[in-house]
Amino acid sequence: MSDNTQAAQPVFSIEKIYVKDLSLEVPNAPRIFLERENPQINVQLRSEAAGVDDGVYEVTLTVTVSAKLAEDRTVFLVEVAQAGIFQIRNIPEGDLEPVTMIGCPNILFPYAREAISDAVTRAGFQPVVLAPVNFEALYQAQQQAPAREAGELPIQ
Repeated sequence: MSDNTQAAQPVFSIEKIYVKDLSLEVPNAPRIFLERENPQINVQLRSEAAGVDDGVYEVTLTVTVSAKLAEDRTVFLVEVAQAGIFQIRNIPEGDLEPVTMIGCPNILFPYAREAISDAVTRAGFQPVVLAPVNFEALYQAQQQAPAREAGELPIQ
């Protein structure tokens, strides 16, 4: 292969995966630990991508999990911003957004799921194991609902 052919090859590599932000709140402790009622769990996802350098992008997948009892009493609220630095080069401009909004979140999600489960367990609750997410379907739904805030991917 010539140097020009090699240079034109698509490049996708993971440079770094890290927790950018992690917060946990148990506002009604210690009384909340005496409750026997099962909480209602709500999960919200948000993805965003930003250029860091030429062909280098930071993608952040923010997962927010809240557990509430009747009367809107919060059991816990945990949020993790799982981020990654990705090298993405020689990809057609039209394919860049799907790579950063589908491919990268698919890579980051297992790390975010583990961070959520670990934080909830350390807070004294049963682990929350998030179900797999179809980021492609979420991305397509987002594209069909342009009124929705850019990057917001709500999960019910």
